[in-house]
Amino acid sequence: MKACVVQVNSRDDKEDNLQKVGRLIEQAAADGAELISLPEYVNFLGEDSEKRSQAESIPGPTSEFFMEKAKKLGIYLHCGSILEVADDTTSYNTSLLISDAGEIIATYRKMHLFDVDIAGRVVTKESDTIKPGQQVVTADTSFGTVGLSICYDLRFPELYRSMALRGAKLLFVPAAFTLYTGIHHWEVLLRARAIENQCYVLAAGQFGSYALGRTSFGSSMIVDPWGTVLARVPEREGYAIAEVDFDWLDGIRRKIPCLAHRQPALYSDV
Repeated sequence: MKACVVQVNSRDDKEDNLQKVGRLIEQAAADGAELISLPEYVNFLGEDSEKRSQAESIPGPTSEFFMEKAKKLGIYLHCGSILEVADDTTSYNTSLLISDAGEIIATYRKMHLFDVDIAGRVVTKESDTIKPGQQVVTADTSFGTVGLSICYDLRFPELYRSMALRGAKLLFVPAAFTLYTGIHHWEVLLRARAIENQCYVLAAGQFGSYALGRTSFGSSMIVDPWGTVLARVPEREGYAIAEVDFDWLDGIRRKIPCLAHRQPALYSDV
């Protein structure tokens, strides 16, 4: 199967963002992509104070836009994440997986929120505007089981192990990773999650500057279960495609049966 990660520089114009990413989806599908993954906050990336006003119900305008694209092109479409209405003051950071029939088959709400203070580098408190999700989400597809996560989740290996134990062979990590932390940690963590869970990882990221001079790292990539980066998007908006071979993945798991060798009774406190 040909999988694809799309990289964009979303801003605060939702309609412009959707039209741009829509064109990239169509181009990637024309290049043979059967599964396409988009970045975090794909339809709106702006001031924190504007997040609640940009949140939508699901189904809603953005999710319906992507559902129509998936059905029209006959592809599986992972929608990165969008802002979903939670209550009067907060939103969920929500990821959707849409089947090639144009149906939503999985909904995941980001559970680990990015509250970080690195003096002089990164100061942000996602929990001021976002409500955390409470559920680990995997989904069965025609090509196998997949697991959903979002950005800062990447730093919590327990989440990915729990998805692998539920049968996931492919993990989605859409992101708007900060430039400073991305330079040091992004690729290392993605390759680690792939190796330790013996899964493919599709990591579609935001790229470039947006509100208040903030900058996303980009470097969207597809990583195989051996930890090899199969494809990477260059330093611009665009996409990268790579072959995903689940028979080869099964072979790796037979040769090095890490998941079968676990000793959970010895570290049950984790």
